Amino acid sequence: MLIHDDLLDSLSQEAKDHPRKRRNHNFHTSLADPINRMLNALEPESYVCPHKHEGPDKREVFIRLKGRLAVFYFDDAGAVTDQVVLGSDEGNYGVEIPAGTWHTIVALESGTIVYEIKDGPYHPEDDKHFAPWAPREGSAEASVYLQKLLSLLGADGHV
Repeated sequence: MLIHDDLLDSLSQEAKDHPRKRRNHNFHTSLADPINRMLNALEPESYVCPHKHEGPDKREVFIRLKGRLAVFYFDDAGAVTDQVVLGSDEGNYGVEIPAGTWHTIVALESGTIVYEIKDGPYHPEDDKHFAPWAPREGSAEASVYLQKLLSLLGADGHV
């Protein structure tokens, strides 16, 4: 499986055109695969509700291919405990998130794409546990919450 400019450009355009402002391209051929591998294209308007992968426990890895991505970590009450920006300027290219850790990701530039690796198999009913303290995707509060997270970064989008 080859990751090339045409694939990235096409996936990025699909994300821009999609109502959720993100799209993924799976490399695993079955949801039962023990390792889920995919490209994940995100636009800055995309809101990923904070969540964790627990019961079953799953690690999640993001490796930045294009653009810039902020990763936020939270405690059980919803307070941000850490944040990191993946990007060339920062010299940060990837992050592994331990199982059971509250987190979310936010694209900081249009055309952001990450290679995502997560323990499988994928079962939609228990893959993600959404944070009870965060607004759900599609809610009126989601964009306000997203802006609150972004305000924790500097004016130029840096930590």
